Amino acid sequence: MRVALFVTCVNDALFPDTAIAVVRLLERLGVQVDFPVAQTCCGQAQYNTGYRHETEPLVRRMGRAFEGYAYIVTPSASCAAMVRDNYPRIGRKAAAEGRGGELAEVADSLVPRVYELTEFLVDVLGVTDVGAYYPHKVTYHPSCHGLRLLGLGERPRRLLGAVRGLELVELPNAQECCGFGGTFAVKNPDVSAAMGADKARSAVSTGAEVLCGADNSCLMHIDGILRRQGAPLRAVHLAEILESTEEEPHA
Repeated sequence: MRVALFVTCVNDALFPDTAIAVVRLLERLGVQVDFPVAQTCCGQAQYNTGYRHETEPLVRRMGRAFEGYAYIVTPSASCAAMVRDNYPRIGRKAAAEGRGGELAEVADSLVPRVYELTEFLVDVLGVTDVGAYYPHKVTYHPSCHGLRLLGLGERPRRLLGAVRGLELVELPNAQECCGFGGTFAVKNPDVSAAMGADKARSAVSTGAEVLCGADNSCLMHIDGILRRQGAPLRAVHLAEILESTEEEPHA
C-alpha cells in the first residue's frame, strides 16, 4: 500500500520528529510513504481568521499536491478536520457566489482520502497493536477537532492500550478544550492561558510522566504551561509513542 504524508505546517516547522515517527511507524507496518513536496499550508489559520477567499488558493494547491493518492495520512486531527469539515463549505460558498464548482470538486476529491493517523491505522490497516513498546505512565488528551469533528472516539486509546509497558491513566475533564484553538490563542490570550492552565492542572493530577495527543498544536500549548510551572510531565505526540520499540525506544 502506498500513501501520501500530509505533514502540516506545525509539524514541518516545529515538530519534525513527529513526521519522522509517522514514516517509520507506517513503514514498519508495510506501508510505502511518499512526501509530496508541493504541499504547503492547508489554510486553517486563514480560514479561522475569516479570510475565506485567501484560503481558496491553498485548497487548490492541496488538490494538486495530493492528486493520485488513494490515502492521505496526517498526524493532525486539526488539519484533517480542516479538509474534511471546512473544504466542502468553501466549495459550496464559492459556487453560491457564482464562481463555479472547481473548489467543490477539489473538496469532494480530497475529503474521502484524508485520514488522521489513528483512523488510518485502525480503520484502513485494521490494526491496534502496532508492535510498540513504551514503558511510561501516560495520560491522553483528546483534542477538540479529533473529539468533536472527526469523532476519533476510542481509536487513540485502543492503540495506546496495546503498547507494551505503557500504563494509561485517565485524564480528568478530558473533553474540555485546552484553549489553544489556533488563532483563538492569539486573539484571546487571557482566556486561552486560563483554559490551558486548567488542562495542565488536570494532567499533573494524574501522576503521569507523559501527556500525549494527536495534535502537536494543542500539546505545544499545554507543554508551554507545564514547562513554565516546572511540572514533572512532558508532552509527546501519539505517533512517537506508537513508533517506539524495545530495540529503538523513544525517550
